[in-house]
Amino acid sequence: MPRALSPAEVEAFRDRLCAAAERLFAEHGPQAVTMRQLAVALGVSPMTPYRYFRDKDDILAAVRASGFERFAIALEAAYRAADGPLERSLAVGRAYVGFALKNPDAYRLMFDLSQPNEADYPDLVAASRRARDIMAGQATGLVEAGLIEGDPVLVSHMLWAALHGGLVLQLAGKLSPAIDPSALRRGAFEAIIRGLAGRGAVLS
Repeated sequence: MPRALSPAEVEAFRDRLCAAAERLFAEHGPQAVTMRQLAVALGVSPMTPYRYFRDKDDILAAVRASGFERFAIALEAAYRAADGPLERSLAVGRAYVGFALKNPDAYRLMFDLSQPNEADYPDLVAASRRARDIMAGQATGLVEAGLIEGDPVLVSHMLWAALHGGLVLQLAGKLSPAIDPSALRRGAFEAIIRGLAGRGAVLS
């Protein structure tokens, strides 16, 4: 009979399992990865993962929740470190890009797929909402300061879509060699902000 594990040991193994799953899911796709493969990657028996997770979908939800949590922490830190609404928006954008480029496996799993039963995983729901809230918050700051006009939720999605689209192309190696990804992101941001700025441009 397996010995009882301390809460710290349980958490440590769950973290190890999620790290292995993140890599395998991103490389092969969640459908192609089995619980046995996850066990082999960790050097444990095939039944060991079931001591910590109900099934593979449960593991995928935990992996994605961890990604969103780390993502939200990075965005929040950038937001708090900046002064002024425009500076906060730029800082959040830089943190967004930095996370995606440093954590491409997690980023793909967070945004490239949806689980049909996401509502069954409160940690995943809360983590993804936390990330969305900080994206909406930086857009709200721009609107409330009078720098742009529009619905903050729509504005945040416009900025998000521009960032995500460029990053997907960059991570997939689909951008033209003539295109500087940083210049592309900056140009998209400026175009959106200038277009919503009303009578005056807010960027020099």
